[in-house]
Amino acid sequence: MTETIISLSSVNPIEFFGVNNGKFDILKKKFPLLKILSRGTQIKLSGAPEHIDTAKEKINLIVQYLERNGHLSENYFEQILGGDDTETIDNFVERNPNDILVFGPNGKTVRARTANQKKMVQAADQNDIVFAIGPAGTGKTYTAVALAVRALKNKIVKKIILTRPAVEAGESLGFLPGDLKEKIDPYLRPLYDALDDMIPTDKLGYYMSTRTIEIAPLAYMRGRTLDNAFIILDEAQNTNDLQLKMFLTRIGANAKAIITGDPTQIDLPKNQRSGLDKAIRILKNIDGIAHIELNEEDVVRHRLVKAIIKAYDKEHEVEEAAYQRKDYQR
Repeated sequence: MTETIISLSSVNPIEFFGVNNGKFDILKKKFPLLKILSRGTQIKLSGAPEHIDTAKEKINLIVQYLERNGHLSENYFEQILGGDDTETIDNFVERNPNDILVFGPNGKTVRARTANQKKMVQAADQNDIVFAIGPAGTGKTYTAVALAVRALKNKIVKKIILTRPAVEAGESLGFLPGDLKEKIDPYLRPLYDALDDMIPTDKLGYYMSTRTIEIAPLAYMRGRTLDNAFIILDEAQNTNDLQLKMFLTRIGANAKAIITGDPTQIDLPKNQRSGLDKAIRILKNIDGIAHIELNEEDVVRHRLVKAIIKAYDKEHEVEEAAYQRKDYQR
């Protein structure tokens, strides 16, 4: 029997071990023939040399991933431990330092963290319009904003336009108190939060004052032609057919657009149908338009978000099956 010690000093131990040692328990179950102990920022492996070598290789891959991304879901943690084929390993071990999208304030790096987020980046590089569809917490909006900021910093576009449908107020915001900014801020706050992570406060203020970065509700896009811009429509599931068509036809010369949405979280009135599914269907085969689907495996929020999404998806399947049976009996 041999022993080896692996240092975790370069990463956040909580991200490696998981909440309540959830990831550490997965590690021990994956290597039942090894005795694995944690000592602060170190892991001690005891067992047969060949088993230690395999475990050490996997642990080093996890450490490398955490050094680059800072976060690793339990699902991806388990995939790295169990994946032996080259394709699986390459999904997690990005050897190209150019995968960083944006350098934010205080040295923060913003990059695509998951395989589908990387597909989203590639799709945006190769197409002028991208539909990014997926549940909450999968990084749709955050990745889209990072791509827009990168394009602005690289002078690919001259401005960024971020928009959302303000469905809670029916896009008739006049009855709310305050000026336009005060009226719409509650609906657009997630976009501001993403920008705060990527642009220093003083520079962001300058961009906003000069309208280099513009954040506005979808209703204010009507009648415009958006040239030399990176445009993001967030929460597109809350647009109807006419609104989404209006947005897509605003796109002008040298412009890129990303449309994000979650079809499971439609907040429209019951008498209105979302235009997102229809747009994806009828625009599916147009060259220059890409479609990326993210899922619960791309969740980069709290570990419970993925479990919550799975639970709701399962319940939706049960309800849909019951509805189909009821409709059939009619």
